[in-house]
Amino acid sequence: MIDTLRIVFDPLRQLSGPQQVQLLFLGLFGALLATSAYGVLRTVREEDRAAALHTDRFTRELRAVWVTATVFWLAWVFGPVGATLLFGIVSFLAFREYITLLKTRASDHRSLLLAFFAVLPLQYVLVGQSDLWLFTVFVPVYVFIAIPVVSALANDPERFLERNAKIQWGIMVCIFGLSHAPALLLLNLPRAQGKGAFLLFMLVMVSATAQIAQELASRRLRRRPVARQIHRDFSWRAFGIGVGTGALVGMLLGWTTLGFKVPQALAMSTIAAASGAMGDFVMHALKKDAGVRHWGNTASVTGAVGLLDRVAPICFAAPVFFHSIAWYFGLKP
Repeated sequence: MIDTLRIVFDPLRQLSGPQQVQLLFLGLFGALLATSAYGVLRTVREEDRAAALHTDRFTRELRAVWVTATVFWLAWVFGPVGATLLFGIVSFLAFREYITLLKTRASDHRSLLLAFFAVLPLQYVLVGQSDLWLFTVFVPVYVFIAIPVVSALANDPERFLERNAKIQWGIMVCIFGLSHAPALLLLNLPRAQGKGAFLLFMLVMVSATAQIAQELASRRLRRRPVARQIHRDFSWRAFGIGVGTGALVGMLLGWTTLGFKVPQALAMSTIAAASGAMGDFVMHALKKDAGVRHWGNTASVTGAVGLLDRVAPICFAAPVFFHSIAWYFGLKP
């Protein structure tokens, strides 16, 4: 099996880094175009209402993948500095969307100003400086201590713990989690110096593939939801198919572009696919709690526009993927 893969993919491995990236982008956007065409055909052929609802859900998931792929393409075009700025803007918009779902009080405004205009830019500055130690502890240590202090100075004890926990969780996901995506560009792996772009590409491809495969599997398999009140289409079988498909794609990408051994690439991509799928599942719980069926529901008074729903898998998968690679290859601060 390995010998067959070598025959097929050796020409790709012999290309230069930029050539590999260009070829991979052609493959990615070509696959998305083919999938979009399939979705259009399904829309034309659907007759009953239940099938139309499934098609509509698939279309939303595919649109999310398009957005994610485009963000990554722009990150690659603009380089590490541009990618850091781009993801910083995405973090800002995602955190803003998250805050629209919360019931905040006037006394929370100080903490929110601190999060938007101090925590977020400082976190991305630390990422841009490649300070592996400080940027990984800045939010969970220093910010998590600072937010309650600022909140207490506002002299409002009502639901103090609940209000601060919600703000801290939003910072953790929208700022801390997503900031690990551009940080992948700055990692220098043994025998893969300067190939951080492939790590980010691998993360995006694995998360996107797992998300699409899980959605397709949930349509074909008999539903056995794990948590019916949160997500009726989430089952362990669909989850396993999604993770397995994403892991196989990641294994090929890691082996061909980064020079990973097959077990290494398979393990890392499985971790990314599983954590991304669980992130999407958690966001469904958040939507249920907030009373929002879809982030992009224009009738909603929350102001949510759908960005957070689209980047949720990356927000969860990026830090787990980043630290798994850093730990395995022994990358020190």
